[in-house]
Amino acid sequence: MGLAMDQPTPSLTTRAADRAPLAFAEFVALAASMMALTAFGIDSMLPALPAIGESLNVVRDNDRQYVITAFLVGFAFAQLIYGPLSDRFGRRPVLIVALLAYALTSVLAALSGSFALLLIARAAMGSSAAGARVVTVALVRDCFSGRAMAQVMSLAMIVFMAAPVIAPAFGWAILKVGSWRLIFWGIAAAGLMVLGWFSLRMPETLASQARQPLNIRRILGDYRLVLSDRNSVGYTLGSTAVSGALFGFIGSVPQIMDDVFHELDLLTLLFACVAGMMAIGSFLNSRFVMRFGMRLISHSALTLLTAIAALHLLIAWSGHENLWTFALLQALMMGCFGLVGANFSAMAMERMGAIAGTASSLQGFVGTLGGALIGAAIGQSFDGSTVPLYTGFVAMGLISLAIVAITERGRLFRPS
Repeated sequence: MGLAMDQPTPSLTTRAADRAPLAFAEFVALAASMMALTAFGIDSMLPALPAIGESLNVVRDNDRQYVITAFLVGFAFAQLIYGPLSDRFGRRPVLIVALLAYALTSVLAALSGSFALLLIARAAMGSSAAGARVVTVALVRDCFSGRAMAQVMSLAMIVFMAAPVIAPAFGWAILKVGSWRLIFWGIAAAGLMVLGWFSLRMPETLASQARQPLNIRRILGDYRLVLSDRNSVGYTLGSTAVSGALFGFIGSVPQIMDDVFHELDLLTLLFACVAGMMAIGSFLNSRFVMRFGMRLISHSALTLLTAIAALHLLIAWSGHENLWTFALLQALMMGCFGLVGANFSAMAMERMGAIAGTASSLQGFVGTLGGALIGAAIGQSFDGSTVPLYTGFVAMGLISLAIVAITERGRLFRPS
């Protein structure tokens, strides 16, 4: 069944565009903007972590990373709620509530008077952002499937990748003229703008006859379906491993730029390069996935990512790491990540069309919580060098490859 679904059909690209409830370009841009709120809520914080630590009397430098971890933990658990709600009440009302909550919790973070209250507000922000992630993926799955879904997700990722370019620059610019608290006011404004766009333009995509009852037995039954599907489990776990390494990078990079290279002011430029390469990877995937298929592209990219990480680890171990090797090799790895993420997500969701909201929420919960814990472990192991980070990248790359090989019964790199 899975192999047949992954076969290309001549009219797939045309059919995909015809099924979009808006003009195709606007649909992709809006989906990307909703997903980008998560990245904006994380990445705009990176230049501000030292200022937050100083302002709120955070003693250990590594503890500042909890500003990121708290967001991810809240994001992970809340996904379990949004999926069943969106399958019962539809995508539109659930997403409107989530976007409004995102803006309000950003205001709460701006007003926080202690580090503990800030972490609570960050967890609440993550919980709100989870709605945008879960419902957007379910919304895309309502309209597309298979390679077409991978293509749409790749196109969305190109727009989505603007957030890691803009967000750190936004945070850095705010810090030059005012307090880190103004960053949260800006995030709240961004959430309200996306809310207005969605409310005015996006119709409901879940047909009334397709809605599921909201009861524990049904939800547990849907979870059982998600956890009994080989692709769903395998590609969710494979994505979790590589996402954990990515979260480790996000948590560690301010300290690496400050303590290792003494170039914290270049953090924004570094993120632009990294995000730009990930966007290029997503663009290439959108161009070639319909021709070569999700498996061949993603398996090859994951193998290359792991090989580059191993090379980077050897350079770090040898003591020859510098800012140029760090930026170049990390950017190449993120280009590979752009070829992995959308394809893994599409393959995990391939047979989940009837329960897209619940499936997206459970897969998102596993991926985000697992990734956050792995990323926190990598980040907390920072020792003044890049060795712990790239040890984590190599380990997670190999684990992801092993999981995918088991999922595919050893048949990697096949076109379909």
